[in-house]
This record gives sequence, structure tokens and C-alpha cells, in this order.
Amino acid sequence: MDHSQKAQDLFYAGCSCAQAVFCAFCDEMGLDFDVAARLASSFGGGLGRLRELCGALSGAELALGMLRGYSDLTDPALKAEHYARVRELAERFRAQNGTILCRELLKDVQTTPGGVPEPRTPEFYARRPCLRLVGEAAALLEEMLRQEGASVQIEN
Repeated sequence: MDHSQKAQDLFYAGCSCAQAVFCAFCDEMGLDFDVAARLASSFGGGLGRLRELCGALSGAELALGMLRGYSDLTDPALKAEHYARVRELAERFRAQNGTILCRELLKDVQTTPGGVPEPRTPEFYARRPCLRLVGEAAALLEEMLRQEGASVQIEN
């Protein structure tokens, strides 16, 4: 199963958009599901339903950091290189969807205000683009990693 399908299955199973994408890469990141779900739990709904950066993209960016991020704090070139990857992933997402902001992606969708997540019903899935966005974010990250010429695994 590809990461896009994994992410969509996880979203259907109840993961937030961010958790679904991030957890789709658990094996490659060397994280168990519980740890990955907790790490991504704050980013669903555009950061706790604030409707800021799309949670699906946030989950992909978190995974990008785990898979291609840097930890040498003395080398500014590594930071610049990673930030270029982050921007590239965001721009690919924006090119497909017109925006990276949750509130703009959901502008034509009636949602309940506030921080309480909506129940996952067939109507929930039918009126939102989130399932598609989760699949796209995971696919974009997988494609980007493959284009770098490396398998999808952690760089040391």
C-alpha cells in the first residue's frame, strides 16, 4: 500500500488530517504509531482547529523533518537546505490546491466553530476535501523523497 492510501485509511479510522499523513510514514521514521500520533496530535484542523496551515500539509512537513531534517545546529547550510525542502513541499501542495491554509481550503464547507472536533459521519467525509488533501499531502511527500533519489528512510 502506498503512503497516500495509508494516510486516507488512517483518516477514515479517526486520525486527524495531520496524524493521518504523519503516521502513514511511521515505518520509515522508525516510530511506533502511538508516538507518531501523539507528535502530530496538535496539528489537526489547521493547528487545533484554528484553521491555519492545513493539517495534512503539517503532517507531511513533520514527516519531512523526521526523514530529511537536520540536527547539526552549527551548520547554517543544513538549515537553509532543509527550509528549501519545506518550502518546496508547501509550494507543491499550494500548486495543487490554490492555498495551504485550512480556512481557505474549507471556505465553502459548513463547519462547526470552536475547538470541538466534528463527529466522523458519512456527511462529514462527503462535504470536506480533507480525505483528498490527506492523500495528496502523503503522495507529494513520497514523490518528493523519491525525486531526491533516495529510498524513503531516515537520513543520519
